[in-house]
Amino acid sequence: MLKAAKIYSLILIPPLAQYVVTLEEIDGSRLVPIWIGVNEGNSIAMVLQGEKFQRPLTHDLMINILKDVEAEIEKIIISDLRENAYYAIIALRQGDKTMSIDSRPSDAIALAVRTNSPIFIDEKVLSLCPVINKPISDEEIKNFEQEMENLRPEDFFRKLNEEGGKAQGGLE
Repeated sequence: MLKAAKIYSLILIPPLAQYVVTLEEIDGSRLVPIWIGVNEGNSIAMVLQGEKFQRPLTHDLMINILKDVEAEIEKIIISDLRENAYYAIIALRQGDKTMSIDSRPSDAIALAVRTNSPIFIDEKVLSLCPVINKPISDEEIKNFEQEMENLRPEDFFRKLNEEGGKAQGGLE
């Protein structure tokens, strides 16, 4: 079962040269933090901030190629979490043909923000992640962002592993 999601936050963690993109389920309260590389994080951040460039960057180039071959992104899906890594699928349509393209979540999200494509999280990913519920107040949001800046991927899943959980992971 797929759960609709959107970007909740995108936080740069300078000491690690990484970002944490946090997705939230739209009709629920769960959050999924995914540690991504600085380049992919910058690519997502630029779109979210409305920055434009004279020449296409890598994700913009991919969108241009899709347009030229008359293909469009229908949705992206955060599809799995296994062996310390998240997996994603880019669902494409070209005429009557549909395709599922394996992707890193960061690249899939970078494409989704450029095309306003819907983001989904497979319920099995949500079931494998420790539950983090959305903060509701401004103070809770600030505390959440501070915690995310200090949290390493291995710390996030430590509790799950100590409880004999189903997955280890957190990176994309």
